[in-house]
Amino acid sequence: MKKDLDIDSIRHSLAHLLAAAVLEKFPDTKLGIGPTIENGFYYDLKFSKPITDEILRNLEQAMRKLIQQKLSFSGKAVTPATAKKQFANQPFKLDLIEEFSTDKKPLTIYRTGDVFEDLCRGGHVKNTSEINPDAFKLTHLAGAYWRGSEKNAQLTRIYGVAFETKKELDEYFARLEEAKKRDHKVLGPQLDLFTFSELVGPGLPLWTPKGTVLRDVLDNFVWELRKARGYQRVDIPHITKKELYEKSGHWDKFKDELFRITTREGHILAIKPMNCPHHTQIYARRQWSYRELPQRYASTTKVYRDEQTGELAGLSRVRSITQDDAHVFCRKSQMTEEMAKIWDIIEEFYGACGFTNLIPRLSLHDPTKPKKYLGSPKIWEEAEDALRVLVKKRKAKAEEMIGEAAFYGPKIDFVSKDSLGREWQVATIQLDMNMPERFNLSCMDEEGKPEHIVMIHAAIMGSLERFLSILIEHTAGHFPLWMAPLQMRILAVSEKFIDYAQGVKKVFEEKGMRIELAPSDETLGKRIRQSEIDKIPYTLVVGEKEMNAKTVNLRSNRTNKQEEISLGSLVEKLSREIAEKK
Repeated sequence: MKKDLDIDSIRHSLAHLLAAAVLEKFPDTKLGIGPTIENGFYYDLKFSKPITDEILRNLEQAMRKLIQQKLSFSGKAVTPATAKKQFANQPFKLDLIEEFSTDKKPLTIYRTGDVFEDLCRGGHVKNTSEINPDAFKLTHLAGAYWRGSEKNAQLTRIYGVAFETKKELDEYFARLEEAKKRDHKVLGPQLDLFTFSELVGPGLPLWTPKGTVLRDVLDNFVWELRKARGYQRVDIPHITKKELYEKSGHWDKFKDELFRITTREGHILAIKPMNCPHHTQIYARRQWSYRELPQRYASTTKVYRDEQTGELAGLSRVRSITQDDAHVFCRKSQMTEEMAKIWDIIEEFYGACGFTNLIPRLSLHDPTKPKKYLGSPKIWEEAEDALRVLVKKRKAKAEEMIGEAAFYGPKIDFVSKDSLGREWQVATIQLDMNMPERFNLSCMDEEGKPEHIVMIHAAIMGSLERFLSILIEHTAGHFPLWMAPLQMRILAVSEKFIDYAQGVKKVFEEKGMRIELAPSDETLGKRIRQSEIDKIPYTLVVGEKEMNAKTVNLRSNRTNKQEEISLGSLVEKLSREIAEKK
């Protein structure tokens, strides 16, 4: 098989073969759509009777038989009338034809040999002989509403994965197995970092002492990086009058995602879903001189969004979101330098967390859909050009993503790959010229005249919950020493050496390290194994030999290496490792 084949075309062709196999076994099935997705494809179908996952194996076999027939793919442009006649008994296809006709989009029908025809825009292999029959698999069924609306019919979605070679398919499933082991929804509670309560409600994580230490260590590191660059801490309430969001523009865009409160006097308040409008009012408390800019405000605080229950997923998507939020209010002449400082913070923070391959992407507005955004085309052009200048100054390359901007301004999104090769959008730098204008924020220039300023939104972790879901899976719970909630555990071989173990513990506590002494009511082997399960970076074993020599037996959970080391040398070694944030 050719190695230069378009994998998307292979996956799209397999979606057609799946639909053909379904119609062969269930001729009265109604067809929805069958697009490609990351790593594979799916097809939405309306069966006349319930089906189960057991059917997938039979469908796979039928698809492989179709592949062996060396069927060709060919497309032909048709009129709406012809298309309607051809799909007269397919209501979902008729719905699509009606939409395409209204939008005056071209209609094409693709034939797969003589066995199947589908309404499709194309992107297929020339012949099924180009598809490796051993490099795809149907994975599972799911429910899906037609066109994504609960008001429409519910269909059955059949998912499949596909690659060019069987080796790639096997590697994909190996990664899936590894991902299951690293699943933060399993590891988080296992490592006693967070929990959920039915009484508290879905999407509202509760953080244990260990989980809170982890959050605080990460947040304190971000604050250290910001403080060194002139940021000041501020604090804001969790609720606001709706008028604040009406003025900022958020009410029109997000009113359906807001939790609302009606006071006894009948006032409508919103529980904040974002912090930026509050920060504008801290800046607006007085008139500023150009000499006093930039003003840099930072606040780690919770925001709340009314996410649908079905969309909640562990820490990845929650209703209670902790943001390490910051906003810079500055002159236009200062914005490139200020954004460069944020870029420096992002690189240092993510490097210390083990994400060294940050890739910037420019998220721009879609000029064909002006109603989606605040502000004039001129403001958007100026803001987007400023981000391009910054990318160029950093000697970076950034793909431009049209339509991915926030509604108030363009942004630089940073993307990184985790240890399983999965891409995640992490930090953002957002340039906002609209909100300062809506709130009439200014400074007095050199001539004593009001000058409009700009606002830079800077999220490093963004959502601490989402970032921690990524970090837990990236590290598999083996956190670097500097951030580990518990950095060391001491094990005394027996009760005779508890006093010495207590003294060792005190030495490290005085250096600000996080250490605990484990009870000695289990065998030493069991306690060592428990430290490995708890993924504690270092285990210190002390017995008669160590007590007499004033040493410890040091065991690394990451390398499984052991060494006898003096207390002084160990303090120096671990202090250096923590300081270097390796």
